[in-house]
Amino acid sequence: MAIATSVSAQRPAATPAPTTPTRPAPTQTPAASPAADAALPTSKIALISTAMFLDQKEGIAKFSSTLTKLNGEFQKIKDEITQMQTRAQALETEINKLRDAPAGTPIDQRSLQTKIDQLEQLKKDTQRKAEDAQVSYDKRRQELFAPVEDEIRRALEAFAKARGINVIIDAAQAPLLYADRSLDITRAFIADFNSKNPVTATITPPE
Repeated sequence: MAIATSVSAQRPAATPAPTTPTRPAPTQTPAASPAADAALPTSKIALISTAMFLDQKEGIAKFSSTLTKLNGEFQKIKDEITQMQTRAQALETEINKLRDAPAGTPIDQRSLQTKIDQLEQLKKDTQRKAEDAQVSYDKRRQELFAPVEDEIRRALEAFAKARGINVIIDAAQAPLLYADRSLDITRAFIADFNSKNPVTATITPPE
């Protein structure tokens, strides 16, 4: 074992075959992506509560004056419906008294039935009048408020652009988990709009 080991150790090592040197592959620079070079937008977000626009004391004055005008136009029909409801209540009270009269009390059944028929007809007329009035009220409301809403929309856009605001979230519509109070521009916008759009004309409800 010792001899074999000695002979083996004295043998010259095999010479490796010469190899052709390989040139390194050229490094390719990836083309720049258009998205990588695009500038990211800078966003400035603000909150507003449009529900506050309708507040009669602290809201937009034009909204309050328009609502006053609208209600004034329909005051007469509202009074008529109220009077019809009052007559129906009085008639119903009379009918109940006749029905609850002590046993043996003479009751004119024909008269009672007439009152019952009158009550039913009065209820139908009142309901129909109220429904028609509601349809007219909604239509007239749209006519009166649409121009004001457009004016407010344009004013809000100008307000935002003048202050570098490019996103406004309506807090009255979108549920918010948290928002710093400094983002709320509601009062500032209302004050700005009212100062530029004063309500000076006195609205006289139609007779």
